Amino acid sequence: MSETPPNTLQYRFDGPEDAPVLILGPSLGTTWHMWDRQVPELVKQWRVFRFDLPGHGGAPAHPAGSVAELTDRLLATLDSLGVQRFGYAGCALGGAVGIALALRHPERLASLALVAASPRFGTADEFRQRGVIVRTNGLDPIARTSPDRWFTGGFAAAQPAITEWAVQMVRTTDPGCYIAACEALAGFDVRAELGRIGVPTLVLVGSDDQVTGPAEARTLVAGIPDARLAVVPGASHLVPVEQPAAVTDLLVHHFSTAWQQPFDTGQTALPGASALVVPPVPVQPAPAAPVAEIAPAAVPAGSAGQPDRYETGLKIRREVLGDAHVEQTLAQAGELSGDFEEFVTRYAWGEIWDRPGLDRRTRSCVTLTALVAGGHLEELASHTRAALRNGLTPDEIKEVLLQAAVYCGVPAAGRAFAIARQVVREETTPAE
Repeated sequence: MSETPPNTLQYRFDGPEDAPVLILGPSLGTTWHMWDRQVPELVKQWRVFRFDLPGHGGAPAHPAGSVAELTDRLLATLDSLGVQRFGYAGCALGGAVGIALALRHPERLASLALVAASPRFGTADEFRQRGVIVRTNGLDPIARTSPDRWFTGGFAAAQPAITEWAVQMVRTTDPGCYIAACEALAGFDVRAELGRIGVPTLVLVGSDDQVTGPAEARTLVAGIPDARLAVVPGASHLVPVEQPAAVTDLLVHHFSTAWQQPFDTGQTALPGASALVVPPVPVQPAPAAPVAEIAPAAVPAGSAGQPDRYETGLKIRREVLGDAHVEQTLAQAGELSGDFEEFVTRYAWGEIWDRPGLDRRTRSCVTLTALVAGGHLEELASHTRAALRNGLTPDEIKEVLLQAAVYCGVPAAGRAFAIARQVVREETTPAE
């Protein structure tokens, strides 16, 4: 296989060249081989296109830090092959790409299946901390615990070869690309946009999925106008691997009966497309409750009608310090310090941290040094966490504090080391 250009993805085709194209998208940490058990049946009707995420499965390590960028690379790959219209099934991060396709390029999409997907994957803090763990410890801790996230306990015990395959698949992923994919999931939130998805959609989830389980699946079904829910019993997150026959049957039925044809009139669904017949796999009906709305961000008093710098600052502040820290700070502001928090958000974060002259790693180095020099150690813990999120390793933080010891004083640096040591221990110790 020739070298993959940076703006495209590594891929493979299976099936007859004249058949309609069906794309299968992988989850974070996996390769296109996660779909191996589905391909023999799918190629009877479709030309199956599978792709690898950057740095996964030996693909070139060109990190993509957002779902939108991954989607653009997929479309660039398809454009280079002359593929204009297709069906799409994606698992987890691959499902996020499918949602982005449906929202941004609905004219390209004939039908959609979302497997172990969610309109928002956990919290941004969780994925950024996972990036910190990988940057500090490599991928081995994530690889060793992947079977616990992906499979039910019974399956993992009964299938040691598949369990080891999963571990090695993660272990051989490029760490920088894995971290970038974590950033992509941290920034993904389409809860408010689900109603714009106009393509027939199958939402498929394992009954025992603890990562993106039935609750997330029901949120997708409640928000997407033409969606059906299928819950596969006895399966966890990587349901195409754990229950391949059930997933294959569901995909074949969905893409056989809900394949939209393009309409020049702009019609977004075939007449009667919502009457999707339930396949012979336990399927739970979609709930009647409306999709959960996004709660407004906690904005302190006096900040209504602020210019865009405030919103920019709030976004950057959350990304650097973490959602939980910012939410707590703003919630405690009250009337007395609400205006001050608005000022800090708009000026420090919306103006200074958003300037293009320094990257966030460098700004974290400067901030840590300034806090030590000024004796403002009450802020050091949050900015040590921020430095880890911004890409500094513990060794680099150590070097910053050593440098500060020379110019700011040994006692101040000694107190700073004690704080930083505790934060690094908390942030880089993998969960058991």
